[in-house]
Amino acid sequence: MPERLKSLLVYAAKCVTGCLVVFIISKLIHYNDIGWCLISVMLVLSPDGKDAVALAMTRIKANALGAGVGAVCLLIAATNMWVMSLGLAMTLSLCYLFKLDAGIRSALAATIIILLHDSGKHLWDTALERILLVLAGCVLALLVTFAFHFSIKPGEKKVESQQEA
Repeated sequence: MPERLKSLLVYAAKCVTGCLVVFIISKLIHYNDIGWCLISVMLVLSPDGKDAVALAMTRIKANALGAGVGAVCLLIAATNMWVMSLGLAMTLSLCYLFKLDAGIRSALAATIIILLHDSGKHLWDTALERILLVLAGCVLALLVTFAFHFSIKPGEKKVESQQEA
């Protein structure tokens, strides 16, 4: 099987697994507003590769940073185009400062998720709920990444290749 096709299939399996895990957990805890958690899972997952775990960790750090910036911006003022713009600029700057370039898109998405406010809901209830959903999505994506990344242990591959020699 070509390496590119194998990578695509593994990535598809990760995405489907992440989706199923979110849905199953939401049913178990009777919580239906899973959109932000699903988005976070998909933003953290990456195609199979040597750097899958490192990339997932970078994206999780970036998501946490973006969610934090969103929360800080809500302390400044209610969300409007200026607060959203400030939040995005702060997120970009902090990702650059902390060398989280590979997670910038995840961080920006997290900032937007936190700053968006549903009408009729309390601002901080919504923000805190979304922060928890983003972080839960990150943790679930990391668990899926670990499950796929460590299903074939690197040590086993080395042993097999040494026996062939």
